[in-house]
Amino acid sequence: MVKNWLVAIIDDESDIVNLFRDALSKIRGVSIFTFTDTVVAFEHFTIYKNAYVLIISDLKMPGLNGVELINKMKKVNPLVRTLLMTAFEVDDVVFEEYVKNEIINGFLQKPIKLRDLRSEVKKQINIYKRGRK
Repeated sequence: MVKNWLVAIIDDESDIVNLFRDALSKIRGVSIFTFTDTVVAFEHFTIYKNAYVLIISDLKMPGLNGVELINKMKKVNPLVRTLLMTAFEVDDVVFEEYVKNEIINGFLQKPIKLRDLRSEVKKQINIYKRGRK
């Protein structure tokens, strides 16, 4: 039996989450959930925390920003892998600290080529699986 791991894509732009969902939907053993609201994303993550393998979050969103959201999620499940994406330059002490402490496991610069997205997601899932053995 193939276990389905959950992957969340969180961005306040529905076009982005839909595009990414479609690009990642062919990865075997993964179910993709998309969210344009950080509160709803966090609630879903909290309920299904042990099934989540990867969180992909935009940096700049209304309410919680991506760094704050990922930090909250890592407190609920420290094993989940995280990717932060942005179209902006990131030069932030908090961001660097989160990378150093592995709260943020990777970074995606927009615009993102879909093949690069798929490759990074597969890489993060493999790292997660190796850590679970």
